[in-house]
Amino acid sequence: MGDDPASAPPGKRRTGGRAGRQKAASEQRAPRAPYIVRRLGAFDVLDEEGLALVERNADRLLDETGMEFRDDPEILEILRRAGARIDGTRARFEPGMCRETVQASAPSEFPQHARNPANTVILGGRNTVLCPAWGPPFVTDLDRGRRYATLQDFRNLVKLHQTLPELHHSGGVVCEPVDMPANKRHLDMLYTHIRYSDRAFMGAFIGAERAGDAVEMAKIVFGDAFVEQNPVLYCVSNTNAPLVLDANMSGALKTYARHNQPVACTPWTLAGAMSPCTVAGTLTQVLAEALACLCLVQLIRPGAPCLMGSFASTMSMQSGAPTFGTPEAAKMVLASGQLARRLGVPLHTVGTLSASKLPDAQSQQEGTLGLTMALLAGANLINHATGWLEGGLVTSYEKTVIDADLCGKLARFFEGIDLSDNAFAMQAISEVGPGAHFLGSEHTQANFKHAFYQSTSSDNSSYEQWLADGGNDAAVRANRRWKQLLEAYEDPGLDPAIDEALQEFIAKRKASMPDANYF
Repeated sequence: MGDDPASAPPGKRRTGGRAGRQKAASEQRAPRAPYIVRRLGAFDVLDEEGLALVERNADRLLDETGMEFRDDPEILEILRRAGARIDGTRARFEPGMCRETVQASAPSEFPQHARNPANTVILGGRNTVLCPAWGPPFVTDLDRGRRYATLQDFRNLVKLHQTLPELHHSGGVVCEPVDMPANKRHLDMLYTHIRYSDRAFMGAFIGAERAGDAVEMAKIVFGDAFVEQNPVLYCVSNTNAPLVLDANMSGALKTYARHNQPVACTPWTLAGAMSPCTVAGTLTQVLAEALACLCLVQLIRPGAPCLMGSFASTMSMQSGAPTFGTPEAAKMVLASGQLARRLGVPLHTVGTLSASKLPDAQSQQEGTLGLTMALLAGANLINHATGWLEGGLVTSYEKTVIDADLCGKLARFFEGIDLSDNAFAMQAISEVGPGAHFLGSEHTQANFKHAFYQSTSSDNSSYEQWLADGGNDAAVRANRRWKQLLEAYEDPGLDPAIDEALQEFIAKRKASMPDANYF
């Protein structure tokens, strides 16, 4: 796919009426916010007794079973000096040790700076930052179908995300560009985020070397001193559940922590396979793994920003396939939010996950429950808020814009209820009086543009108008919308000197190693 989106969308051609209505709706929307400030409280699924029980069992797990840190002797030595009991690659922790270490120095709130200061996000408190899908090796759209992702897809998606006001972050591996050498593509992906977006972005996660490249590129953009004192990158360090952190993840964790960059310590679990097939058992394991990794971040650099992560879902006990949007996963994320708040660190989790192969009813049912529960959990950063299909194998162009609409709806919901004098509209009610209507009232005229959320994916027209516009379903409408958004993309620009320095760094790094053409 080239820079220009396909010009002939599938389905019947429309009359142009919907395009005009959609453009008008977009123009009526409120200005974009850099992140969501949740005015509604989080939903607690556990009481004090239940939370304390999970915490005690997590401490017991760390003390009696412990956690393995593989192929990284330095990590084991750091933990040994802090008081952990080391046996081979396994570390065991005295009850309370990890929690006390984290609570002594981990910040409860911190910024992640974007190169455009207006797009800097605040992680923690009542703030929620929405990020696009991460990691799929495939992309799909209605024109070309499912296919391996390329660097051009990656560039298109970064541009698309930049145009979406419902997203707050450029993300990371928005798709895996498999046309680039596996050991070098992180350089191209980082450059694409920096060059085509002016939002905050994620670094490279796999191994100390790639993480180091991300730090060096960030220093070219922000300056050495600024990076050492301010978060500008974001790392997700996933455990290999159950109870393992490998050298690729610990290497990245060390690099980011030493440079004062945020690390989301995130157990990745499928209950029934990688953790027990019960909510309580999975929560205990998730908390234990997260505590051990958060403790490690603080031992490496006290005060380094970090988040408790939770990517806990379920599996089909009939087929073994991952399942999403389940009530059990909902309870896991809600409880994880409570545990993170008690620990005093922000929560990182996931959003519109789906096992569906298409942007259909299944994908939206599963994704809606997942994103809603993440926000009700008080999540501070939600990865995979848009575009994720097929259990994480696919980024969908159409689902990206459908999910963005859902993000916008939930952002409006979490604004809470306006109790201002204007919102109560007492004068308007008095002026209209009994038995009349408000359509022509001054209050309605003054507020109609922003009174109700304006959907970008729904069709609310009459049946006859819908037919006249082509009789299209949501996926076809979304196909047209992502193309319109790409056409409307505005290049944020980049200082030519910074651009030149980045390209020089990338060229040197690529020349320093042979291509490794594995996935």
